[in-house]
Amino acid sequence: MDRKWWTLIAVCCGTFMLLLDITVVNVALPDIQGALHASFADLQWVVDAYALTLASFLLTAGVLGDMYGRRGTFAIGLVLFSLASLLCGLATSPLVLNLSRAAQGVGGAIMFATSLALIAQAFSGRERGTAIGVYGAVVGGAVAIGPLVGGAITSGIGWRWIFFINLPIGAVAVGITLSKVASAPILAARSIDWAGFATFTGSLFCLVFALVQGNAKGWGSTLIVGLLVGSAVLMALFLVAEWKGRDPMLDLTLFKRPAVIGVALGSFTLSASIFAMFLYLTLYLQVVLGLSPFQAGLRFLPLTMLAFVVAPVAGKLTVRVPSRILMGLGLALVAVGCALMTRVHADSTWLVLLPGFLVCGVGIGITNPTLASGAVSVVPPQQSGMSSGAASTFRQVGIATGIAGLGAVFTSQILSRTQAALAATPAGRLVAAHGGARLEGAITGGGVRQAAAHIPVPAARTALIEAYRTGYTATFNHLMAIATVVALIGAVGTALLIRQRDFVTSHGDGPGPADAGAGAPASESAAAHAG
Repeated sequence: MDRKWWTLIAVCCGTFMLLLDITVVNVALPDIQGALHASFADLQWVVDAYALTLASFLLTAGVLGDMYGRRGTFAIGLVLFSLASLLCGLATSPLVLNLSRAAQGVGGAIMFATSLALIAQAFSGRERGTAIGVYGAVVGGAVAIGPLVGGAITSGIGWRWIFFINLPIGAVAVGITLSKVASAPILAARSIDWAGFATFTGSLFCLVFALVQGNAKGWGSTLIVGLLVGSAVLMALFLVAEWKGRDPMLDLTLFKRPAVIGVALGSFTLSASIFAMFLYLTLYLQVVLGLSPFQAGLRFLPLTMLAFVVAPVAGKLTVRVPSRILMGLGLALVAVGCALMTRVHADSTWLVLLPGFLVCGVGIGITNPTLASGAVSVVPPQQSGMSSGAASTFRQVGIATGIAGLGAVFTSQILSRTQAALAATPAGRLVAAHGGARLEGAITGGGVRQAAAHIPVPAARTALIEAYRTGYTATFNHLMAIATVVALIGAVGTALLIRQRDFVTSHGDGPGPADAGAGAPASESAAAHAG
């Protein structure tokens, strides 16, 4: 077999492992919480630790590939991701798991930043289109079946195996990469932007940490105020470093084009709305409704499969329909889908989510390929790598800040609303009177069913579960309303900012509507399902 096809196999193996591991984690979170006695904040960090390091390292990883060769860099990413997966599976505490997830994010950033570049250097002409199509199918398939696979593994052999399964896949991918993938000459003399990397990472970490801990520590506390101020200062320093730097990780001149800002806004709002809500959807299905991980994974299929089916159709439309229309429409549908999911009540079944799942699935399917196309079409070809990397970074920032921000709202409301529901019944008042701090921790941490199992009186046990359902659904509706507003801001912003005259032709010689979607892999941004 020709070396270029081995390259495609190696890249697809690594990418499938990377994306599958992101999506399978969602449905395993309640089991992880129970096994490691994790708090709700710990659950947030299971997702955010990965998203933060992926966002922080993505642009720098692309530079490393240019400096030291993409084949070797990709192999290092595979090894790091696989070893981090092993540590995730062996974790005995939330801290170890979250540190291992952060290491996974570093490996994932290295793989993600070099995967399409490896395909581009191995293929040309029509074969490149075929290779990218195969890559897109693998990406979309991993995203679509992730919740179901995660549910099956978690229900069948345990949550640790969602990480252990990466080891044989990673070993095969590393072997193919080192033995079959051709090395390419290093064409670019690049340098690492250490100042930009440090200030960007520090700013994001301070912001997310403040959002996650704000309710527990007090929003007016010295720690939280200091973190928020520190985040702002570090972000200002990052912007100065990028503006003055000789070889910045993010070229700020890109944002002179309003369309680049529009693509960044679309990437951020898509992730900060429906994708950030996946954590709370999973908790609703498993903790509130009591579904198993596999049953929860099945319920996600209408959304993920519809996004998978719609994406290639939307990708073809990007060469015929202006991107501002497609992107605005896609995000507007996401907003409508989120709005449809604000009607959940304590006695609802999962079917109340189905209309929203279907509409969101179509919206995601339209938005993802349009974002990928726009990211490389609104800049000259020589800047397309940085532009697409910036869009992917904004996706991960959206996931991290979205989960943390929504989590701050969640923890501030769930306790008071559940306690109010408990106070409405005699049995509930009995539970509240004797529950104490342990009960409060179970309510805010999602461990109500475990707490209820230790209550000997059936009526009191039922009262606690019903009160939590009432409190959770009311809070959930509020979170979904926030997600609706975020997606709507993205729809309006992208429609206004993404101007057709900002698009660049495939030769980089000016704007061309016909080329608005040309040259971009429609599947590139399917990874946003994780972020």
